[in-house]
Amino acid sequence: MRCSTLLHALCSILLWVPSLEQSCHPLSGLLELPALVKEGDINLGGLFSLHDSVLEPNLSFASKQMPTSCTGFSFRTFRWMQTMIFAIEEINSQGHLLPNITLGYRIYDSCSTTFHALRAAMALVNGHGSGIAGPYCSAAVPVIIGDGGSSLSMVVARLLGILQLPQVSYFSSCECLSHKEQFPTFLRTMPSDLFQVEALTLLVRHFGWTWVGTVAGDDDYGRQGVHIFSQEVEKYGACVAFLEIIPKSHYMEQMSIIVERIRLSGVRVVLLFALEQDVVALFQAVLRQNLTGIQWLASEAWVTASVLAGPQYHLILQGTVGFAIRRADIPGLGPFLTRLRPATTPSNPYITEFWEKTFGCTFDGVTHSPESWTRCTGLEQLTNVRNIYTDVTQLRISYNVYKAVYAVAHAVRAMFQCNAGRGPFPQGACPDTSRIQPWEVNDPTLTCTLRIEFTTAFEEKMRFDKNGDPVATYDLINWQMSDSGTVRFVTVGRFDGTLPPNRKLKISDQDIIWNGNQTQVPQSACSRSCPPGTRKAIKPRLPVCCFDCVVCAVGEVSNQTDAVECEKCLAEFWSNEQRDACVPKQVEYLSFHDAMGTTLLAVALLGACCTMAVAAVFVCYRNTPIVRANNSELSFLILSALGLCFVCAVLFIGRPTPWSCMLRHTAFSIAFVLCISCILGKTVVVLMAFRATLPGSTVMRWFGPWQQRASIFLCTLVQVLICGVWLGMAPPLPQRLLPRETPHILLLCNVGSAVAFSLVLGYIGLLAAVCFLLAFLARKLPDNFNEAKFITFSMLIFCTVWVAFVPAYISSPGKYSTATEIFAILASSFGLLVCLFFPKCYIIFAQPQHLGGEMEIKANMVKSTF
Repeated sequence: MRCSTLLHALCSILLWVPSLEQSCHPLSGLLELPALVKEGDINLGGLFSLHDSVLEPNLSFASKQMPTSCTGFSFRTFRWMQTMIFAIEEINSQGHLLPNITLGYRIYDSCSTTFHALRAAMALVNGHGSGIAGPYCSAAVPVIIGDGGSSLSMVVARLLGILQLPQVSYFSSCECLSHKEQFPTFLRTMPSDLFQVEALTLLVRHFGWTWVGTVAGDDDYGRQGVHIFSQEVEKYGACVAFLEIIPKSHYMEQMSIIVERIRLSGVRVVLLFALEQDVVALFQAVLRQNLTGIQWLASEAWVTASVLAGPQYHLILQGTVGFAIRRADIPGLGPFLTRLRPATTPSNPYITEFWEKTFGCTFDGVTHSPESWTRCTGLEQLTNVRNIYTDVTQLRISYNVYKAVYAVAHAVRAMFQCNAGRGPFPQGACPDTSRIQPWEVNDPTLTCTLRIEFTTAFEEKMRFDKNGDPVATYDLINWQMSDSGTVRFVTVGRFDGTLPPNRKLKISDQDIIWNGNQTQVPQSACSRSCPPGTRKAIKPRLPVCCFDCVVCAVGEVSNQTDAVECEKCLAEFWSNEQRDACVPKQVEYLSFHDAMGTTLLAVALLGACCTMAVAAVFVCYRNTPIVRANNSELSFLILSALGLCFVCAVLFIGRPTPWSCMLRHTAFSIAFVLCISCILGKTVVVLMAFRATLPGSTVMRWFGPWQQRASIFLCTLVQVLICGVWLGMAPPLPQRLLPRETPHILLLCNVGSAVAFSLVLGYIGLLAAVCFLLAFLARKLPDNFNEAKFITFSMLIFCTVWVAFVPAYISSPGKYSTATEIFAILASSFGLLVCLFFPKCYIIFAQPQHLGGEMEIKANMVKSTF
């Protein structure tokens, strides 16, 4: 039966479970792992992924386990390991930090796999592999520096947390490692991805990208990173177009599918959150499928990867931007790296493969490099080599390793400087420096631990927070082409996690060169930004940043780009044509300058002129029988009242004022009552004049001149009293109406009291109805010119107009209600003028022969009543 790698790891660990006895027992039959060892007074453990993968052995459990073989040597990680050795030797040689104390080291290769990392960690805990550390025996090292990958550190940290052995990682950035409940002894000199994601989010927001793709490695580093990034960018309205996972197998078909999905998405900006080896596999597929025009955002793990700076990647990666941890120039490191020789470090189990890979040669027929055809002498000069190992221009992770060593050294220094009686233990006791326990190095309650603060040789303050994380500072890196055709990693900005949110990110926009050698910021949006005057309307079944731009409704505005909703203007304001600002509403009333106002004014003046013309005709022909037969005194009084009616219509035109509002309603109502009262008197006189022809009739004595004048006065006085009470209690006054649905402020005259206004119109209607009834009764009286017939028609027109006026007035908005009232006044006035006086004028001018006979008799009868 075979088992998987993970099962094999579990089985191997179970073989090393300590017994409950209080001593450490050696275990036999376990395979020794290759290690780089140098003994000192205090030995530091180291875990470095010097290889990318492991060739899994045949785990049949039927034979002795064979050694595992790691492949894919990493020059960069080898430089990190050498940096740890350099820092230890620097501390030992200088002597001022740890006088009379020598640091040693024990370094293992974790081969980028969790199983191998766990075995290496157990080897560091056990010493030479002959025992097991537990609650009753000490570990071989008081602290472990490593590992690099977050997934590897998580596995190791869970084990070391149980054993209370501190771990300081130089490259693990997963946010999950900040959880002290799960990883109580884990610290790191690499900032948490939480800060890196915050920086990336601020970068995306700064350039206005709202449609971003994400690609992650299939590990905790990649998955956790893009998960936090997706949550953060969505907070300000951006969307993640897709999430693709790079499989660890790097199968060509799967990589091609990822590239094709990126192409079909239409995204211009893609965040690649993965380790260097996964990134290389993806970009090889990008080159095969010729995917260009993508602005790549790099995570810290590969933003300064020299392996991707080759000329084959220039077309797709030129202009890449991303955040890298702080760079430092470590004095003496470059010469230290190039002084490495196989002869001077014979105990180094990794030097042979490194040398063969570097110079393309082989030692004594044993080769770790398939391309090795020449024999290595061991005298080759590293000073002549230009590769990732010798490149010290981008010392970022190497600087993290350097700081990790110095953090441990400062903690050890604090222990040795403890004064008896003032120590952190009960009764002021100090730690036993001859036998340093791992838990003493990490206990946050003690002052002499890794939580101590110190300043590096580069004036950087180093400290760990309560989660074991350092202060987060990043450089914003831009990949630019130099004149020689090589890639330069140019710093174009900086992120400082200790500053306020609005000052954390500083960018020199003018210094950035984007993909395609462009200086203009690339645009990446699912939908174009909605300009002011519009709002975003989310498309169904699509992310929130995919939307249509809808013009704001009338009366609503949006004065910013990508407004979520339009805001209604205040009641006194209205939206302009562009819908991006509220402007004061125009005051609307029936003005003399309006076409409608001008027309009504002209009609009113025409009516007044016609009335004056009729009055002039009657004055000229006042002695004719037809004028005398129609009671010239009442006729002139009616003409005067009609003239007032036409003039009153003019009062309704123009800007309403308190005086005009009170005058227009009262004047027209009194004028109409005067006119109707006169017509009513005339109707009664005509009716009684013919009834008086009967023998013995004395009815006319009740309808003499004095009685007629008194009746007209009394009828008019009633309307005057109603108007007086109206003006005294609730007079008509100007009113501003602010309807939301119109762009105008309606300025009109409020009637004040609806009851009073109804009484005024009702009284006019009552007089008109009585007049119409009497005229209707007298319509068939024998006469060549029966005036009652024309009075009937005039009253019919009058009543029809004012009955139709009521619903029209109520339903007409704004100035149109005023125009309706004017129209009613003018229509009824013209009806009275035309029906009562135009027939008489027609007879005077067209049929003068009808001026005698019965007309003369009727004139004498009418005259006898006055």
